[in-house]
Amino acid sequence: MNHSAELVIREAAASDREAIAAVLLDAYSEYAAVLPGPFWEEYRDSILGSVHGDGPVSRIVAELDGQIVGSVLLFTSSEAAYGRPELGIHTPIIRLLAVSPAVRGRGVARLLIRGAADRAIALGAASLNLHTSDMMASAIRLYEGLGFKRAYETDLKNGDTLVKGYRLELPVSSGPQAEPASEARVTG
Repeated sequence: MNHSAELVIREAAASDREAIAAVLLDAYSEYAAVLPGPFWEEYRDSILGSVHGDGPVSRIVAELDGQIVGSVLLFTSSEAAYGRPELGIHTPIIRLLAVSPAVRGRGVARLLIRGAADRAIALGAASLNLHTSDMMASAIRLYEGLGFKRAYETDLKNGDTLVKGYRLELPVSSGPQAEPASEARVTG
C-alpha cells in the first residue's frame, strides 16, 4: 500500500455490490478450510444474500485508490440482520465486517466500525451490536479493543457453534442527530 494513498470511507453505491461481495469472499475464504464443506457453502450463500438483499440500512465501504478494500453492513435489528426477532435486539447490528487481506493491519476495520457507529448514532441508537465466534479471534480482539462488551443475552447457536453477542454503548445526544458524513477521507 502506498503510504500517501487516500483511504475513503463512504456509503456504498448499488454498483459497488459485486466489489463488496468479492472483498467479503476473499476475506472470509480463510474459514472455508476450517468449516465443514456444507457449512461453508451455507455461510457463503448467507454472505452473498446479505450483500445483495434489502436488509441492510447501510452498506459502508473502504476505498483505496479507487478500489474497494473493505466493507461492513449495518442492520436496524436482529430481525433485519438475521431474521431472528426473538433475540430482541432493536438497535443497529453490524455484520460481515471484511477487509481485503492485502491491506489488513492498517486500521481499515476500525474506520469501518467508526463509520457504522456514526450511522447508528444518526439513527438515534444508544448501542451498536454484533455477533462473532471464537474462530474469528483477531476480530474479537479488535472489537474488545474498541470497547465492545459481551452481551450474553444475545448469544445464539448455529449448529454446534456458539455465536457470541457483543455490544458497544454509544454516546447519546439530547437533540436530533445530523446525518453522518457520506464520505470520510484519510491519508496515510
